Amino acid sequence: MARAYSLDLRVRVAAALDEGQSCRSVAETFGLSNSCVVKWGQRLRSTGSVAPAERVQFRPVLLAGQRDFILGRLAGEPHLTLRRLRAELIERGVRVSYGALWNFVHRQGQSFKKKRSAN
Repeated sequence: MARAYSLDLRVRVAAALDEGQSCRSVAETFGLSNSCVVKWGQRLRSTGSVAPAERVQFRPVLLAGQRDFILGRLAGEPHLTLRRLRAELIERGVRVSYGALWNFVHRQGQSFKKKRSAN
């Protein structure tokens, strides 16, 4: 993920905008895109600061507490479908989407690909 521009640069851009320079000329002067300067100007007018917003942190995996149960079920019954596993989790009080369950199982190195018959 890209890092935010420095606060020093943001303050200099805001000062140039306060002096009455156009967004286009400020963007050229500082080597930024027009949209970047426009957005910083909007942020300055709405919040009074050009500081970057807080970065959103990813939430923890919903199924982390159910890891042992899920892997145990898959080990005990290898042909268990994800839909059936999801139903069992719902019975345990864990509401999770099919996609979230698939992502979790995939990250655990489990595969649901059909294998060719040995016959």
